[in-house]
Amino acid sequence: MLAVVELGWNQFIVKKWDIIDVKKLWLEAWEDLTVEAMLISDEEGKDVKVGTPTIAWSKIEFKVIEEFKWEKMRVFKMKSKKRYARTIWFRPKLTKLEVLSIA
Repeated sequence: MLAVVELGWNQFIVKKWDIIDVKKLWLEAWEDLTVEAMLISDEEGKDVKVGTPTIAWSKIEFKVIEEFKWEKMRVFKMKSKKRYARTIWFRPKLTKLEVLSIA
């Protein structure tokens, strides 16, 4: 089964035992998380159920594996004709989730 879920203002296509990286969630490691799916389908795409905005009876269970920081990213801002330029570096915080079940 495939499902489309929304986590951290992003949508992900997941199936059982997938591991995804999402924006930081305020959960501890090895905690469980349950969300409703926006779309559920079988592997071939023949039986598709679409929610408005989510499917009420659906349940996608995740397990938090770890929280980590991604590699450094450079952000460059510039305003033309104003002699303004600024460079900053940051490391986004992410959470690694594993899909336990799709129902």
